[in-house]
Amino acid sequence: MNQAVLSAALAEAMPSPAPLVSLRDVSKSFDNGTVALEALSLDVFEGEFLSLIGPSGCGKSTALRLLAGLSQVSGGSIDWRDPARGERGRDIGFVFQEPTLMPWASVEANAALPLKLLHLPAGEIRLRVEQALALVGLHNFRSAYPRELSGGMKMRVSIARALVTRPKLLLMDEPFAALDEITRFRLNDDLARLQSELGCTVVFVTHSVYESVYLSSRIVIMAARPGRIVHAIDIIAPLPREEAFRRDPLYGAVCAEASRALHDAMGSADHL
Repeated sequence: MNQAVLSAALAEAMPSPAPLVSLRDVSKSFDNGTVALEALSLDVFEGEFLSLIGPSGCGKSTALRLLAGLSQVSGGSIDWRDPARGERGRDIGFVFQEPTLMPWASVEANAALPLKLLHLPAGEIRLRVEQALALVGLHNFRSAYPRELSGGMKMRVSIARALVTRPKLLLMDEPFAALDEITRFRLNDDLARLQSELGCTVVFVTHSVYESVYLSSRIVIMAARPGRIVHAIDIIAPLPREEAFRRDPLYGAVCAEASRALHDAMGSADHL
């Protein structure tokens, strides 16, 4: 029995953990009549790296905003294993598509913003910011300003800002989409390492099949109009992964499966 088959058998034999958060028949409609999500059900398990992929307009970002409490469901429910967790912003970190940094503030000040809003003591803020900047490799740039940083470095600041609250759940909305491929690969590796070291749960939105397969323990494919889940793939390979995984036959096989599912999802959207 090869390693992949053995791992799959062991995974099936183990009892399923309770979800950290569950979306139950969630729908979301906007005032202009757009139905972004309909009957979306999804479990997010503690410690997993879950990627959402799908065509533009399928509601991936909307689902993240609902999980973050930045928007409210039109129907269905979002159920937390610890109900208080969904009410405490410090338990959830959010990294947006753009770094959205304050141009007049230093790297250190940008990263400290969530803690200042929580009115934490100055010493605690300083310690947490130092730790977060060290995690993303920017400790030596704490006094720099956004105009002095590359695109990848700005995104690292954004990630550090999300990590300073020590979230249990990290939500990331296409954070690397605007970066060149080399920088993107490097940040993929950094993110995989961070998730492994911190043990946090990550829900990651991307349009890249290859990125999702490299990073994730599970991929969910969504179809558009209205957004709903049409396929899910468990990736039975240890995390975090290294560059050699991109040459593994398993990587190629999962990329092919995800690409087919995404193609089918886009086709189903065209016929609605």
